[in-house]
Amino acid sequence: MKKLKIKKPFLYGIYAAGFILLIGLIYYADFANKNLENQKPEDDNYQYVSRLFDDDTIPVVSTESTIIRPYIDANVKIVKNFYNSKGTEEEQENSIINYEQTYMQNNGVAYGGIDDGFDVVSVLPGTITNIKEDKLLGTVVEIQNNEKITTIYQGLTNVALKANDKINQGDIIGRSSETNMNKDLGKHAIFQLKIDGKYVNPEEYYEKNINELN
Repeated sequence: MKKLKIKKPFLYGIYAAGFILLIGLIYYADFANKNLENQKPEDDNYQYVSRLFDDDTIPVVSTESTIIRPYIDANVKIVKNFYNSKGTEEEQENSIINYEQTYMQNNGVAYGGIDDGFDVVSVLPGTITNIKEDKLLGTVVEIQNNEKITTIYQGLTNVALKANDKINQGDIIGRSSETNMNKDLGKHAIFQLKIDGKYVNPEEYYEKNINELN
């Protein structure tokens, strides 16, 4: 049998082709890795983390988030304060709700002062857990912002949301309106802030980083 003789130039060609293929694979792997990195968001400071797989997941408030006011109009003012047991007599007087000779402490802050009313916005991202119509308070919207923070908006009208809707910070929830509970306040909205299940004065928490909430 005659032996097959491979010429050296042919072997050199095979070696060269293999080397070129190896370099090509290394270049492709590096290119693919850089392409994936470029697809990452440029800004890691999100206001909340979007749901990925579970529709019932509550958006997680970023640790860099701060609580904004529940309105944008600069003409809005406080028309009834949060009740503070340690406040002055005048402050406490302006934080008591009188309805049909029944006196109640105000667990939120009532904002108003605009005849035509104003848009009420969400102070943080979250998930709407409850919407109800109340004879005394109008439409009431409750939002779970995270495992620690709950926000409640009372005295609303024009609410086009429903339970389980996700909402972003600054989104319009509804509009202030007149209520049977506080007719003398005109068109207003009451904002309540609960931290760890306890009502707190919202005026003490605006623009605070959520890591500062106690």
